[in-house]
Amino acid sequence: MFPRETKDYINIDPLQTGGRLTDKARKALVEWGDGYSVCDFCITGRLDEIKKPAIYNFVHEQLPRFLGCDVARVTNGAREAKFAVMHSLAKKDGWIVMDSNAHYSSYVAAERAGLNVAMVPNTDYPDFRILPEKFAETIEDTKRKGDVVLALITYPDGNYGNLPEVKRIAEICSEYDVPLLVNGAYAVGRMQVNLKELKADFIVGSGHKSMAASGPVGVLGMKEDWEEIILRKSKKYRNKEIEMLGCTARGATIITLMASFPHVKERVKNWDREVEKARYFASKMEELGIRQLGDKPHNHDLMFFHAENLYEISKRVKKGRFFLYHELKGRKIHGIKPGLTRYFKLSTYGLSYEEIDYVINAFAEILEKYA
Repeated sequence: MFPRETKDYINIDPLQTGGRLTDKARKALVEWGDGYSVCDFCITGRLDEIKKPAIYNFVHEQLPRFLGCDVARVTNGAREAKFAVMHSLAKKDGWIVMDSNAHYSSYVAAERAGLNVAMVPNTDYPDFRILPEKFAETIEDTKRKGDVVLALITYPDGNYGNLPEVKRIAEICSEYDVPLLVNGAYAVGRMQVNLKELKADFIVGSGHKSMAASGPVGVLGMKEDWEEIILRKSKKYRNKEIEMLGCTARGATIITLMASFPHVKERVKNWDREVEKARYFASKMEELGIRQLGDKPHNHDLMFFHAENLYEISKRVKKGRFFLYHELKGRKIHGIKPGLTRYFKLSTYGLSYEEIDYVINAFAEILEKYA
């Protein structure tokens, strides 16, 4: 057995709050946990064409409607989905333009695809915003260096939870004839996101971060204009899509994604309530002298805080910079990484107001304890 100590804790880790399995997904996890479980039903050699369990219906009908796109696929994770797009569009000496708040995996995927990377600067402390006009300037400057084959915007970013103006950025990219990829790893499954409304070309989501699935598993949506390029097939194995390496997510990952999907479709309708809770939490933290950075008023459950008072405590207590982690752990609160006191991020997604107040009171108690 490998027991998980934090199983019954209040979880405020942004990586995990949107990935909690539903009861149906937990049952499906046990039923379909064998490595070959889904492959047993594969007749054509394409997992997305399996009719029972209803993977075909999910991938080709339900998922495109949910993402607001023409074509969708399930992948082994959001980073694999990003790489599939980058690798398909890559050219010798080609460039990708991406926001400086981008997740490290976006940069690594671009490197793996052989692309040069140009970063769009943010506004720095305390907002760290990505402005559309800076996107335009970076594309303009980069085009002087070579061919810009793709742009990427993180929506929201995984540090500050900022939601940039994607529609305006998409319009700018269109003016420069550059396709836009939206990394919605913290959006798809939490909030309502529609590719066509965003006016972008591609959208990526994370099943284990934000769609209540066991991972790793991701989703990729695109305009039909890109289908033949991104989903091109092998010359020898003519039914196998090259960028998907023939088959992608299988077994428990895709089945739990499907099992949770009805719940996920409903919960995105309650997004306004999640934003209200996040703003409430941020306001209470600021009353304690802990500053919320990024967009204000905040528009996402993922929040980044600057706690100079906790940092000062860490410089004089026995456990040093690990004291906050241990204090929260003692109160059965999990999610802030060990060693962080001055700057840290957390999420209130899925928590009740009672749980949120418990976390706020925990911070108040800790500050009072070491006053």
